[in-house]
Amino acid sequence: MEEGDRQRGQIIEVHMPTYIMHPEEDEKFLPAAVKAIAEQVLQEELGGKEYDEDEAKEWSLNVCENIKTRVKDLNIPRYKIVVQATIGELRDQGVRVASRSLWDTATDNYASCSFRNQTLWCVVIVFGVYTE
Repeated sequence: MEEGDRQRGQIIEVHMPTYIMHPEEDEKFLPAAVKAIAEQVLQEELGGKEYDEDEAKEWSLNVCENIKTRVKDLNIPRYKIVVQATIGELRDQGVRVASRSLWDTATDNYASCSFRNQTLWCVVIVFGVYTE
């Protein structure tokens, strides 16, 4: 059988636009549930750690991936999940973490939480952006 014969026998799925512009009430991004997940992951990942500049990047990536995976397990359809984590050494400094973005206030939302132990601090922001 030639290449052209094989391609003719395949079924091609065509996905039409849904034109769904807003999520249903039970499909919305819930900041309280996401915040609980983020707090749990922070405690698991950073609970017994001491700040190490060389390992902080890896910790940050692990925290982001774990939070993103667990939030996706909530099965919130049509939402893009973006996780931002900032880890720093705890000294006598003040830190303010902020974010700005353009979004639809009717559908998009965020959750944030922070963690602190004797040697480090971490701030996590989880964004849920509805994709039309």
